[in-house]
Amino acid sequence: MTPENSPLNDAPANDKTPGETGWERQALERLVMAQIAEQRAARRWRIGFRFLWLALAGALLWYSFHHNKAATSANPSSHTALIEIKGEIDSEANANADAIMTSLRGAFEDEGAQAVVLLINSPGGSPVQAGMINDEIRRLKALHQKPVYAVVEETCASAAYYIAVSADKIFVDKASIVGSIGVLMDGFGFTGLMDKLGVERRLLTAGENKGFLDPFTPQSKQHRSYALSMLTEIHQQFIKVVREGRGDRLKETPETFSGLFWSGQKAIELGLADGYGTLDSVARDVVKAEDIVDYTRQDNVAERLAKRFGAAFGETVVKASLNLVPHLR
Repeated sequence: MTPENSPLNDAPANDKTPGETGWERQALERLVMAQIAEQRAARRWRIGFRFLWLALAGALLWYSFHHNKAATSANPSSHTALIEIKGEIDSEANANADAIMTSLRGAFEDEGAQAVVLLINSPGGSPVQAGMINDEIRRLKALHQKPVYAVVEETCASAAYYIAVSADKIFVDKASIVGSIGVLMDGFGFTGLMDKLGVERRLLTAGENKGFLDPFTPQSKQHRSYALSMLTEIHQQFIKVVREGRGDRLKETPETFSGLFWSGQKAIELGLADGYGTLDSVARDVVKAEDIVDYTRQDNVAERLAKRFGAAFGETVVKASLNLVPHLR
């Protein structure tokens, strides 16, 4: 076999020169490096913006605290301290125990405040939150020897009345809604609907009462009896607070603690309230200090923004910290 006829001569010739192969490789390397540089720059921008948001949140909170402090220090020497209790009384609502108790302490500790007025317009809410507020009002009254008056606007029912009875006097409008001294626990049951739809509930528990009040499980007589006894216990706590707060002024009837509510006019007749009055009339005629200073702890613009973006800030911190740590993809 001659060299000309060798099988090696049948292999296709490489039509790319070494110079051309090196050019492609350099272009590919430049492309990869440019992409890496772009990713690094984008990451730096993301981290920078996240820290900028964190700095903005800190500035907003700082402004909020200092603004509230400055507003409190500007109170006149002699005035009526106002605290509003409006809407549902709940730990997640504006009328929550922490905010109201903070407002109460600020009002009682101010030497210029001659009395504290609770301006109430609430259908009620959590007995736990109301009980905490009631206890704090009574503690502060004993500590600072300042009178407390409750002024009812449209409604003062259930947990709101639980708070109101801590006041020395309760003033209402003749058409206000007052009372509802009772406790409830509500929910839904879907067992019949599930049977019609052919849906099977699979609930596994460790502890025979762990599925207590599960809406997809039939309610047993034992669980119903237990729930009613618990509601009765809380109801008795409510009744005790009302009797202690109203004392001899309360004219009890079989319906007083039945959960019914009455007009302001009827509430005065039943001893649930003391007389007619508004915020201005109580400050002018009862407290004898017409200047009214609002101590209600309310979210200002800074706090609302902080709450709105709070979750985003938290997520930003986590993601930023993760991006700063080497990781594999």
